Amino acid sequence: MPKLRTVHILKALTASVLIAIQAVSPLASSAQAAGLPTLGDGASSLTTGEERRLGDSIVRELYRDPDYLDDPVLQEYVEGIWLHLQDAARKNGELSPELEERFAWTLLLGKDRQVNAFALPGGYMGVYLGLIGVVSSGDELASVIAHETSHITQRHIARMMAQQGKQTPLMLASMLLGALAATRSPDAAMAIMMGGPAAVMQNQLNFSRAMESEADRMGYSLMSPAGFAPQGFVSMFGKLQQASRLNDNGSWPYLRSHPLTTQRIADMDSRIPPGKRAADPVPTLEHVMMSARARVISNPGVEVRRQWARLPRSGSFSSLSQFEQVAQLYAATLSAMYLRDWPLAREMVQRLLAATAGNAPANIQARWLNAELEYKADNPQAALAALPLQSGNAPQAAPRVTASGNLAGPSLATIDVVERVAPRRPELLLKAEILLRLNQAGSMASPLQTWVTDHPRDGSAWQTLARVWRSQGQEMRALRAEAEAQVAHYDYAAAVDRFKAAQDLARKAGASADYFEASIIDTRLRAVDELLREQLRDKAVNK
Repeated sequence: MPKLRTVHILKALTASVLIAIQAVSPLASSAQAAGLPTLGDGASSLTTGEERRLGDSIVRELYRDPDYLDDPVLQEYVEGIWLHLQDAARKNGELSPELEERFAWTLLLGKDRQVNAFALPGGYMGVYLGLIGVVSSGDELASVIAHETSHITQRHIARMMAQQGKQTPLMLASMLLGALAATRSPDAAMAIMMGGPAAVMQNQLNFSRAMESEADRMGYSLMSPAGFAPQGFVSMFGKLQQASRLNDNGSWPYLRSHPLTTQRIADMDSRIPPGKRAADPVPTLEHVMMSARARVISNPGVEVRRQWARLPRSGSFSSLSQFEQVAQLYAATLSAMYLRDWPLAREMVQRLLAATAGNAPANIQARWLNAELEYKADNPQAALAALPLQSGNAPQAAPRVTASGNLAGPSLATIDVVERVAPRRPELLLKAEILLRLNQAGSMASPLQTWVTDHPRDGSAWQTLARVWRSQGQEMRALRAEAEAQVAHYDYAAAVDRFKAAQDLARKAGASADYFEASIIDTRLRAVDELLREQLRDKAVNK
């Protein structure tokens, strides 16, 4: 694993071919050895379509990276922040209809402890659990996501590549050579990869800093309209500045990809009204619970988890604030679950339920954790009973599929007034898992079908639906769902294989086959087969 991490860090040294934001990132950098779409000589900026294709190619590799994480609870929390920021960008005129339609607007989580986030071409964003675990409030997390969102809406990657001109192929060659050398000798890879970027790094520096300042200003303008405290920007800068003074040990790569200057810090601070500068953003109970979840998941150390699991039993616990108590109880419950100490986990979760009883969002999170605990403790009936009864009434924004067939960003114009009856994603997937264990999952087919219709890029939901259909003896539908899960992660070859398996099953069934389902499979196979041919052509051109 250390060797793999070294490889990723070496690749990240040349991440400025995309943008400085990509930084030292094992999740993001693994994609850079993949075949990318043809970019010409870099003399002109990318079209939005080309930028999306470039992002798709990178993200296809990210989904395969062991650092990629789909944790429904954390995913929903971070995406909720991003959706509100997207809505603010739309209202401010920064998110154009073209970008909204053509870009992916997809967020990926990485389970690494490093404090980092990055933007990728085509509307993709990555956030590490280390960042979620260190920010004190949702406003601080929103400030980072707002900054990254501005990199996307201002198309800094395309502008960077246009400015680099004919130097871009040199950077790409350095990355590919470095990735190959790293499999044999990390030291050789370092020498190869530093040679190419050195010729252009200084030329990019000023341009990159200008982009960072622009992303600061544009990101700041999104905070209030999205419902977040602008002070989050200043307090987050304070954290970064403090970390930079403490002899950064590599756990804060955001510091290197976003060089802090006195001018940038002063610019953000000057935008806060004088009477509000001293007030740090107030956290919510839900945020401290999500921050605790991120810390526990990203830190697999047994001893650390043992310490966290017993912290609420310490004598000083009663003197802590409510926020600190709730955070410790959540971390203790989750840590005890990982340690399979079920009595301790149940003790902690009951205390957590009591501590959050007066706060609906936090109490729903506590109930989900309780259900997750009982499911993992192989007590599915108790898990089912632990699920909250009305969490599905929370507002949910559904993505739109545009006329061109692209998945557009969710329309949030009515997010505060439109409510869905269907369960929220964490509960939907957890309930399906519980009922599958009870051999009672048939009732989940309909809500899962509704969900994937609204969220066709949700690979995990497609996989869960496949298992539900298979449990009901509907093998052809299960195969189609497995294929769609592969499509969602851009693995078109695997998707074609699944579609063909479903097609073969339909042929063997003859007249008894579901004609409607078989027709869908035939249509989707033709469409995905064409996507596969395009993908292979791109790889051949870039070899």
